[in-house]
Amino acid sequence: MTLKECKKEEKADREFQKKFKFEGSINVLTQMMVDPAATEKRGRGKNLPLRRGEILDVIQFTNEEQILCRNSQRRCKSVGAETLPT
Repeated sequence: MTLKECKKEEKADREFQKKFKFEGSINVLTQMMVDPAATEKRGRGKNLPLRRGEILDVIQFTNEEQILCRNSQRRCKSVGAETLPT
């Protein structure tokens, strides 16, 4: 990874911590794949845009309905729990 990429990732992590008032380091709990049968959704507001079969990093289980995730472009937003199979 180049120095420029490292700085970009660090900046994205700082913005995430500020936006979601997240304390401490960002640890990936697990990875989950979006349900291949689910419809693709455009990200609006606090929701992450989803594509079928996309693999997401789970950062935090916020409640039974929402999960805080990060996609391959390092965008962090909430995802509906019904979209990710358990």
